[in-house]
Amino acid sequence: MVQPTPNHFSGLEHLATAIILLDENRRVVYINPGAEIIFAFSATHVTGMLISDVFPDCEILMSAIKNAIQQQSPFREHEFTITTNRHNSFAVTCTATPIDSPKACLILEFQQMDAQLRIAREERMLIQQQANAELLRNLAHEIRNPLGGLRGAAQLLEHELPSPSLREYTQVIIKEADRLQSLMDRLLIPHRAPKYQPTNIHEVLERVRSLLLAETPKTVLIKRDYDLSLPELIGDREKLIQAVLNIARNAVQAMQSHHTAGSQITFRTRAERQVTLARKRYRVAIKLEITDNGPGIPVDIRDRIFYPLVSGSEGGSGLGLTLAQTFITQHHGMIECESVPGNTCFTILLPIETTAIKSSVVKQ
Repeated sequence: MVQPTPNHFSGLEHLATAIILLDENRRVVYINPGAEIIFAFSATHVTGMLISDVFPDCEILMSAIKNAIQQQSPFREHEFTITTNRHNSFAVTCTATPIDSPKACLILEFQQMDAQLRIAREERMLIQQQANAELLRNLAHEIRNPLGGLRGAAQLLEHELPSPSLREYTQVIIKEADRLQSLMDRLLIPHRAPKYQPTNIHEVLERVRSLLLAETPKTVLIKRDYDLSLPELIGDREKLIQAVLNIARNAVQAMQSHHTAGSQITFRTRAERQVTLARKRYRVAIKLEITDNGPGIPVDIRDRIFYPLVSGSEGGSGLGLTLAQTFITQHHGMIECESVPGNTCFTILLPIETTAIKSSVVKQ
């Protein structure tokens, strides 16, 4: 049987899953922070309560507990709905396991299905992103050499042409070769090793904001909603700037092309606690939201926006979001998007290794 950790089960606090320990009378003797977050109740509130009062009218859970105790072995129930005494419902998978301890006799481990789906989606995105990066790198290397030869031949031909008017055609070749060369360079940028150093996320956002204000019309309002108590993270400042800038530029271009009235972008930062990123649990992460009130991402590409060469705007390279995802992944972070007409939100989670977070929020 499972032996719980000493010191009042303190080792369970770091688990990403929700843990509830019961005594022989099926009363709650301990819940970990993961359970508090998932089920939205406090340890103080439920400790000492019967598990049947914490989760009333849940026959599936009670049956799992009964079977685990009778068989003295772990018993697992997959994908069922559980409702707390505060009428909050959740889709979970639960494993009931007998334990040998003077303080508890049963451990309940819950995995919220939404969280499991998110982890699976994150893993699929990471695999896809790695495949995309490898494809683009190989493609860029294959194109660069003949492209250089093409440009060089056009330059030699230009010197041999007798008529200046004919040189306009060689100039077209040279300029288009330079444009493709620039595109290839952008494909290879993500493979530069990051230069990690203490970085303030708000300095990154202010840099992006100043760049957008310099290149966008006054009709686009850029709002800030910052939690200024957030600590520094260890990151590559330039890559973070480029990631956020790529997302914000896409938003501006979409709003301009659809002539969105009252065009607005909002940068919002908050602390996100008990976050699992790439199967690693972090006590706290920086949550950055980039929101716009534009037309939204077209439905036909909404599931593919982070794929290379997929663009919702005419003439777009389709690399901006691919690069943004690559840069965030290099920081062990996660980027997601939800979009409907009038509200598109990109959410970036970046882990930090500190809990020194205060609830100081500044809005402008």
